[in-house]
Amino acid sequence: MSDQKPSTTPVPDGHTDFYTTRQKAPSAKGFVGFETVWKPFQKEAEYKTPKKP
Repeated sequence: MSDQKPSTTPVPDGHTDFYTTRQKAPSAKGFVGFETVWKPFQKEAEYKTPKKP
């Protein structure tokens, strides 16, 4: 019984307005981490040089 590793239940993805979190696969030591994917806060507009007077 002590040879069996405890199984981890997968956690669903977490969604917010600004980012999404996903569960990573367990490492060799059994550590389960999370990755955070950020969504862009603003859009970038192409710069146009102003007209000369």
